[in-house]
Amino acid sequence: MSSVAPEQSSPEIRTLAERVFQELQDAIVRGELAPGSKITEPGLSKTYGISRGPLREAMRRLEAHRLIERVPHVGARVVKLSMKELLELFDVREALESMAARLAAEHMTAEEIAGLRDVLALHERQADLRKGEAYFQREGDLDFHYRIVQGSHNRMLMTMLCDDLYYLVRLYRTQFSASGTRPQRAFVEHHRIVDAIEAGDAELAELLMRRHVSASRANVVDRYAAVLDEQQAEATS
Repeated sequence: MSSVAPEQSSPEIRTLAERVFQELQDAIVRGELAPGSKITEPGLSKTYGISRGPLREAMRRLEAHRLIERVPHVGARVVKLSMKELLELFDVREALESMAARLAAEHMTAEEIAGLRDVLALHERQADLRKGEAYFQREGDLDFHYRIVQGSHNRMLMTMLCDDLYYLVRLYRTQFSASGTRPQRAFVEHHRIVDAIEAGDAELAELLMRRHVSASRANVVDRYAAVLDEQQAEATS
């Protein structure tokens, strides 16, 4: 009797797993599944109406993308970074994304830059940005920062920022950077970065991206601290 390795799965299971991965990923990024919240296979299976096989594959992908973590004696839960870990993540972003902007100014083609401007034009039409409430970006090619990294044409940067750290960065960028006037200011900063890249000014592109990520970092830290204070106040009330 032949056996099938656990890693192998049918096309149908992979398709289901991809759908569930996308739905869970969006729920985590948008905060519908809160940071630190416990998730179980029976609960998710009931919510999404699928069998354990596709769900386990989707959860393996979420774990690989650092969106969920396994905790001994607790099980799986949505990732929740400490303040120290969050600061470290943004330090890495500032260093690597500013480098990506510099390289993008040197290597992006006219077609790639036009595509980047198309993405900003699409973002400008978003209702949440117009209201100044948020600046939610879809993943991949519809994400401004993703496009910049791709435009660097540097494989190592693409692996680190578009794969290893991408979903974790996107989670905190989405949940904690959209407040006050920050969404609209971030959008203006995006345009200035593209202007520098189109002009081939690598030094300016690097500087603008560094300032942009630094401003986002400060805003995220303030928001995150406020959320922690609220949670502590609720716990003691």
